Amino acid sequence: MVIHNTNLGGLIVLNRAATATVEASTRGDIITVTGSLGVAAAADMRDLLNLTIDAGSGDVVLHLADAEVVDSTGLGLIIEAHRRAGRSGRRVIIADASPRLHRLLRRTRLHRVIETLPQPHDELALV
Repeated sequence: MVIHNTNLGGLIVLNRAATATVEASTRGDIITVTGSLGVAAAADMRDLLNLTIDAGSGDVVLHLADAEVVDSTGLGLIIEAHRRAGRSGRRVIIADASPRLHRLLRRTRLHRVIETLPQPHDELALV
């Protein structure tokens, strides 16, 4: 994982297939992921999510409009982050999920557990 900038702000290259941008504020953190969120990016993404959850406060909003959750590993990362955030008194919220990810969340009934926002920038009301 390559981090450009310090304090978890800025562009984070997870691997050649995925990148993430972290915006931290006193009200929460926004992580925008682009690329493939699968096995190849799993370890780096897990580290990034854990660091973000442990270091901040407020909601953690995952923008996934330009991310592709390609297998169960990507979904597992989101579930793991949700559980870790809950133990820290935080929430993980999925924003801008693709139609495919929405279907996956509904099929697995995770839409009942992990909050999703249908429109871009709705997180501003929550963070």
